Amino acid sequence: MTSSAKESNTHRGRYSEPVPTSNLTNDEADFPEFEFFDEKATPRSNAPSGDALSVVKVDMCQSINKPNHYTVAYDITNLVVRRGKQFVIRITFNRPIVRGDDFQVEFLIGSHPSPSKGTLLAVTFGDRKGSSWSGTILEEQGESMIFGITPTANAIVGKFRCYVAVITGNGIQRTKRDARTDLYLLCNAWCPEDAVFLNDEAERKEYILNDNGMIFQGAYNAVSYRNWMYGQFEKGILDACIYILDCCRIPISTRGNVIQVVRMVSSMVNAQDDNGVLVGNWGSDFSMGKSPSSWTGSVQILLQYVNTGVPVAYAQCWVFAGVFNTLLRCLGIPARVITNFNSAHDSTGNLKTDLIFKMDGSPDRRHTMDSIWNYHCWNEVFINRHDLPPHCSGWQVVDATPQETSDGYYRCGPSSVNAIKDGLLCHPFDCGFVFAEVNSDIVCYKRNRYGTLNVFWVHKSYVGMLICTKAVGRYEFLDITHNYKYRQGSPEDNRTMERAEEYGCERDHSELDESEMSVPSLQVQMCQDVILAVDFQNQGDLPKTVQAHLSESVIFYTGVIANHFKDYDFTVTVPAHQMERVMLKVTAEEYLPHLGNQLSLHFVVTGQADEQSLTAIKVVDLQTPELTMEVSGQPQVQQEMFVTVSFTNPYSFPLRDVVVAIEGPGLMSYKTRSYSVIEPQASYSWKESFIPRLEGQRRLVAFMVCSNLGQVTSPTFSVHITLLIFFMCIFWFSCPV
Repeated sequence: MTSSAKESNTHRGRYSEPVPTSNLTNDEADFPEFEFFDEKATPRSNAPSGDALSVVKVDMCQSINKPNHYTVAYDITNLVVRRGKQFVIRITFNRPIVRGDDFQVEFLIGSHPSPSKGTLLAVTFGDRKGSSWSGTILEEQGESMIFGITPTANAIVGKFRCYVAVITGNGIQRTKRDARTDLYLLCNAWCPEDAVFLNDEAERKEYILNDNGMIFQGAYNAVSYRNWMYGQFEKGILDACIYILDCCRIPISTRGNVIQVVRMVSSMVNAQDDNGVLVGNWGSDFSMGKSPSSWTGSVQILLQYVNTGVPVAYAQCWVFAGVFNTLLRCLGIPARVITNFNSAHDSTGNLKTDLIFKMDGSPDRRHTMDSIWNYHCWNEVFINRHDLPPHCSGWQVVDATPQETSDGYYRCGPSSVNAIKDGLLCHPFDCGFVFAEVNSDIVCYKRNRYGTLNVFWVHKSYVGMLICTKAVGRYEFLDITHNYKYRQGSPEDNRTMERAEEYGCERDHSELDESEMSVPSLQVQMCQDVILAVDFQNQGDLPKTVQAHLSESVIFYTGVIANHFKDYDFTVTVPAHQMERVMLKVTAEEYLPHLGNQLSLHFVVTGQADEQSLTAIKVVDLQTPELTMEVSGQPQVQQEMFVTVSFTNPYSFPLRDVVVAIEGPGLMSYKTRSYSVIEPQASYSWKESFIPRLEGQRRLVAFMVCSNLGQVTSPTFSVHITLLIFFMCIFWFSCPV
């Protein structure tokens, strides 16, 4: 038996027919052009005299529907509409409609369409009852009629086939299959009855219609960002989204349920266990794919995945979040990318991130299993959760980065942000995991020669220090930490923590003072020396002598050590009731040989004074120079324009294996240029032409990566594209004979 035959028989004994899970590929021949009535059925009325009614033409009225449904930007030939809102079609018959004519418009999705599953919708326009989708006659013009059709607000999301069916004396005569009448149905944040309804126009424009954005990185006290081109309206992306839904094997009949769609897609964005879109790689060897830092947006990733069927290499958290955001917005689901600075990644599932040190104060990397990521990116989607108490509706955390399994798959969410803030970890899905990412305590232990661990320092506010996203309508960050947690130490915060413990999240209750040592913020350019200022505060009545240790490392952004390059011991005496500042210098010559393609330096200062131990942690992200970008030409739709990207190597060493990329949704597709080496003080300039497709405020981004520097970006260039409209005037006049 062939594999296809085996697959076709896997449903036998459980279902009468296979459960349809494919939208883009289906057996279109399973729906007959002419369908006889059952033997005992009789026609609704006698056939009218004269010519039999037939359909001449079906017009999907795209010029009317697309602006009304906010879908003009989709680069696709078929009609795209949103559920819960009326769209119009024009049907031309062979003659005017007369009394006794009967017809219906049918919408089918997937194979084996069925009215009971919501995959076959028959829309009627008279007294005869049809499906849940409603229809009305808007206008009659002889043989031509305009109909209004309104899908339900919970209709299946995907690609529908459309037929016009005329009722004859002994059956139903349908129009021939015509791919031009296929339509795509999306979620509708403008519809109050839709689960994704968002009651703010500015937020709808940002979280659904904006096709580019900012993803924040760096450190909580030195926030940087990268531009990300979501490109949800670009050619092939909508079909790519439906292809991924098919890969999830979500039954067609459940694709109207936003919670199920979001949850399944979050597992398909990563390839950890189901051959999904992206392969994660948090190391430094990207020879079998592309460095995560080299991607400028989602479009190339999704198109490569669809065209090859092979997971795309490589991604890290911001790439997973950026691609997931594209999928969500493309399907009409309000979505945004979130960055959590100092994100806890605990290996034991409690509210403690355990950092272990040796007796001399140096980090014990061998026995430390937990880590604190400099930042971690996930997504939020806006859903009215009818499966939860009312206050749990609104923004929900979803995370496609593979970290822990949830119901057997590497995925996370949707988790109610309001539930996380109140410690209601009983609600689905994965609230406890997200709660720990933003609320864990850092617990530092010293490990003696016998392996015994003793707590010497606890920090309760370091994790989740800043949670932010792009502001609505502005290219700057918005602090949303208050959405996730109450003020540290407030009665509400204490109540939340107690409630979380009631749901099984273990916390540390050591009675220890928090650190009296700190390292102020600083920003350092690549190849500059790092000057660390370490402040020791003595709140006692007697002077204290501190035996201190400085550990210096290069780290991945996940907090994992890439290269440890120096240990340094020093002593400081702090007078009573005073602060003593110690300046420590780390030269560029010390850290440069150990960087590789990482740009984060990690400093841990530990100190011992009498019986008291102190610890302070500082992450420094090295700053790189920017590209220069200029745009010229007439900013009009379908008029040629030019972008020029230039860069001068300011360093004393050559840059190798350089790749430069430019991209701008609605302006130009992803383009790259490679340079084998850029010598010290050498420059390059790249000029590329493009023709704008969409009007309005559009953005271009340029990006450069190389094997020995990491990433170099340009400020995005914003250009307003106008639509040039030509008016034709025809003058009629008569000439005297």
